[in-house]
Amino acid sequence: MQKQKRNFKTVYIFQHNKIKEMKRLSTILALSLAVILCACAGNKVEQGSAQQSNTENMNKKTTLVAYFSATGTTKAAAEKLAEVVDADIHEIQPEQLYTDADLDWHNQQSRSSVEMKNKSSRPAIKNKVENMDQYTTVYIGYPIWWYIAPTIINTFVEQYNLEGKTIIPFFTSGGSGAGETMKYLTPSAPKASWKDPINLTGKSKNEIEKLVK
Repeated sequence: MQKQKRNFKTVYIFQHNKIKEMKRLSTILALSLAVILCACAGNKVEQGSAQQSNTENMNKKTTLVAYFSATGTTKAAAEKLAEVVDADIHEIQPEQLYTDADLDWHNQQSRSSVEMKNKSSRPAIKNKVENMDQYTTVYIGYPIWWYIAPTIINTFVEQYNLEGKTIIPFFTSGGSGAGETMKYLTPSAPKASWKDPINLTGKSKNEIEKLVK
């Protein structure tokens, strides 16, 4: 009888230990599986983020059309140009808007007359291009004032490091050509690659395409 009890006790202890060992192994396997799943999930998140980042970079445009327009004429030309060259567009907004009185070129004391007499004047701009680094080509548009670009364009150009970028001026006018635009603009970004100004006065999208392609 005592021998049977000892055998029963031995079997019980063995089975009990076996169950404990199985539980321990189950716990280890569960933890290992959890670690593997977390690692896989993390890799998927990283891969997803990388793919999203690559897609966003591919979708970023490398051409910008920036323009200043006091009456809306240059704005219309800039919008057509941006469509033709598939570019982002940015309006150069003066901190103080120009009124009709400011634009009266017959009045030697009007704001625009005073600014254009002083080639070193730099009218303040209230907005900026936040991601200028992404652009390799920048079209800069403006109306012709006194046979050159308004000095607010110098303000714009001097706000950024345009070294190595291709800068293509375009303009609208009441009849004059580019005048001495390049003489006064290029010193504001001497390390940029400047192209000849393009006259977009009254041009249609088809005409613009022929001029820039």
